[in-house]
Amino acid sequence: MKGDIMFHLAIPINNITQAKAFYEKGLGCQVGRENEKAIIFNFYGHQLVAHTTNESLSPQKGIYPRHFGINFAQKQAWDSLVSRVQQKQLSFYIEPKLRFSNQMVEHWSFFLQDPFYNLLEFKYYVNPDAILGAKEIIEIGDR
Repeated sequence: MKGDIMFHLAIPINNITQAKAFYEKGLGCQVGRENEKAIIFNFYGHQLVAHTTNESLSPQKGIYPRHFGINFAQKQAWDSLVSRVQQKQLSFYIEPKLRFSNQMVEHWSFFLQDPFYNLLEFKYYVNPDAILGAKEIIEIGDR
């Protein structure tokens, strides 16, 4: 475990083989423990637990209110993931783009949707202080 704290997120899936194809083969996440009901992925240093469900999974309308992802500290790491997504022929839910250009909260972003309709956002902020700071700015999400 890197650092003192690791984020944990549990998500619904209905097929472990498909989850492994997307997260391990597609995104490059290492597989931890797994059984017939759940699988753990090392999601960029954090614990992502995918639990199977018999409930019907359906897409939400757009990226709000629910999605999760990673803020990269280096633009090169974000660019590398964009290249990997393209190489692995994963479909972008929202293509890579620059958001809030020339503002304190300027960042690069793209979205993916896993096979179970979980939405993932991957970001790189030009100004790292904007990630948890910049309280004077009220922009959050799309305009």
